[in-house]
Amino acid sequence: MGLTTITSSIIKNYLIMENTATVIAGTAGGNHVTDGPLTVSAVREASPELLLNEIDSRIVKVRPMATPIDQISRMVGARRAKSMIVDYYSVDTKPCSTTFTEGATDTGKTFDNYRILSVKTANDRIFSPTETLLVPALPGYDGNKVSGSLVLYVVSGASDSTPGLQVIVLNPDPSEMEENRLPEIKEGIEVVRMGRAASELDVQTPQFEALPVKSRNFCQIFKAQVENSTYVKLSAKETGWTFSDQEEVAIMDMRMGMEKNFLFGVKTRLTDPVKNDEVLFTGGIWNQAGGEETVSLADFSQDTVVDIMRAAFTGTAAGSPRKILVAGSGLVQTINKLDYNKVVAATETVTRWGIDFNELRSKFGSLYVIHSEIFDQCGHENDGLVIDPQYLTKYSHVPFTVEHLDLKKSGVRNTDALVVTEASCLVLRHPKSHLRILGR
Repeated sequence: MGLTTITSSIIKNYLIMENTATVIAGTAGGNHVTDGPLTVSAVREASPELLLNEIDSRIVKVRPMATPIDQISRMVGARRAKSMIVDYYSVDTKPCSTTFTEGATDTGKTFDNYRILSVKTANDRIFSPTETLLVPALPGYDGNKVSGSLVLYVVSGASDSTPGLQVIVLNPDPSEMEENRLPEIKEGIEVVRMGRAASELDVQTPQFEALPVKSRNFCQIFKAQVENSTYVKLSAKETGWTFSDQEEVAIMDMRMGMEKNFLFGVKTRLTDPVKNDEVLFTGGIWNQAGGEETVSLADFSQDTVVDIMRAAFTGTAAGSPRKILVAGSGLVQTINKLDYNKVVAATETVTRWGIDFNELRSKFGSLYVIHSEIFDQCGHENDGLVIDPQYLTKYSHVPFTVEHLDLKKSGVRNTDALVVTEASCLVLRHPKSHLRILGR
């Protein structure tokens, strides 16, 4: 068998295998052609009245909800990744508080008329010598008068051989010394780490260093392909439906798929059993968020909004004073039913990153609220995700590119073909700055 015959056989088999276009129904009554080029026969099947006389009219493109996460990540700007596997680092903050695990004990030592006490906490290692500690639940004294909360000074920190801290009470109750009583430090009482207090001759202080925490995500290769046969291009149509219109719809569908992966995807890798090639899947930011708040939609009130604001903007979640709440229709509907006052205000529409948000303001910060149809489609209609855009980063190994394929010269098909490709992933730096909201 000659080379020409073999080549013709291969092309013939390839064409038989590939030209199996399938017409499927869209979400709003339209039809889509998948797994094959757009041919005249496929157009006749999907839209019988499209290839008719020329009419000067515009076709109405019914699209699902926009893709806010993908949009924001593109507007903020992507970082170029030199590999499909992205390693990134986040620096956490040192814990600022813990609780006592038992009552104080007297070491029998005194200094400058101050008693040195021994206390144990659930996390002794966060405290260093010369630091001051605040005990908000216990009163401090200025003479015989209550003044503020109890303040301690750390004389020596915990070690492997001597657990616990040795501290001095800076504003004790005078009667405790007279009656030989100890401060009412008990198990479960909170203690807050404050600043250090150095002496006049101190040149050095206990060291403090922070090391970043390494995390990893995979870039996923997203693709969309549009084809248009030469005869479809030459045929008169009832409306001005061109190759550019097909490209626009294909890119929109591609972005909708990317949005779902960016939100709810699972980070993993496997070898495709058919193609025998490795495929990487990106991890979604829903599981990357470090905070979580569960709310009852049946008992949802303005107080619930305040609680969400507090969880999103205080403690380890503190970051930008303006964050984004992307939510499903159930949660957005519940928020919209509330009557707001001067404590929590629902202000006018705010446009950021090319998206229109409704802004919720409180004393804690502002939330830009937007409904995402992706949450509804993925079973999270009652849930939401608070994102700090300052710590949302996109990595692109292959930026968004459009490539024209010359299938005519290669002898594959008589079509105009276009392939859209992007290999990218999203990561949340400082996970505690982001909050999952679970509606129940």
